[in-house]
Amino acid sequence: ASVVTYSQLKNMLSNGSIQLFDVRSPEEYQAGHISQAVNIPLGSLEESLRLSPERFQQKFEVKAPVKDDDDIVFQCAKGNRSLKALDIAHRLGFSRARHYKGGYSEWAEKEGK
Repeated sequence: ASVVTYSQLKNMLSNGSIQLFDVRSPEEYQAGHISQAVNIPLGSLEESLRLSPERFQQKFEVKAPVKDDDDIVFQCAKGNRSLKALDIAHRLGFSRARHYKGGYSEWAEKEGK
């Protein structure tokens, strides 16, 4: 399944076995985000995923995702944009990418933020 639940996300974050991409706007991201999330707004996601690993790392200061990584997770506010992000990623060959359907709104609620 390409959906990650809150408890799966918590697990992945605590194991450090996750590449979490927040596809909300920079303003939303600044207002509050999941600690290890890297902000790549949905509008620039496709272009960003097409960057060379070197350029990606320079731009986002994290290792570039690899097409068969199974720890890529997209997240937005409520799951709509992350679903679109998933579509884009799958189209580009990131076949094992997933998304956190609950989004930041569920995360903030469960974390008491």
